[in-house]
Amino acid sequence: MLLAIDTSAGTSVAVVDREAGILAEHSSDDTRRHAEVIGELIAACLADSGIEIADLSGVVSGMGPGPFTGLRVGIAAARAFAFGAGKLVVPIASHDAIAFGEPGLFVVATDARRSELYWSAYGPPDAAGLPTRTAGPSLVKAVDLESAVPAGHRVIRASTVSAASLGLLAEALYANGRPFAADEPLYLRSPDVTLSAGPKRVTS
Repeated sequence: MLLAIDTSAGTSVAVVDREAGILAEHSSDDTRRHAEVIGELIAACLADSGIEIADLSGVVSGMGPGPFTGLRVGIAAARAFAFGAGKLVVPIASHDAIAFGEPGLFVVATDARRSELYWSAYGPPDAAGLPTRTAGPSLVKAVDLESAVPAGHRVIRASTVSAASLGLLAEALYANGRPFAADEPLYLRSPDVTLSAGPKRVTS
């Protein structure tokens, strides 16, 4: 069983099991209150699923792409929960969770703010039914998405990422001996606020 957390769009938390499927899922589509709601969603999922923390085999972390501030909340929460519970962290690209189960050629696009979109292109699922990403994730101006989409691909514009899909994809990757994502956040853009290069100069 896995606890899955994603804050690349709204905030989504789920408990999933390879055999039993989705045991609990709670989400908020508010893109500015990740830190305020994530603890409540984790507690609600554990309570609704009836699962003890000791029964979990790992914690799935959605690695984006996503805006810096929101995305890091979910990653930090997943890592902190896993550390406290003595569990492994399983990194999964958030776009791959949206693509999981989708047929044919398509592009996943999510809001990057500033009139931009994150996008990833996919081919048909492989023999195990797992997503096959062929390009991205990348950042593009929203008005330029159509020209960036490869020929023959439909576009899936997603406003949220399901933590349940994230967790079930992690289970499927593990069952088929496939690698997880790199344990690096996919910010694709520098944070809005940065530290100054040196100490602030004081004048009298």
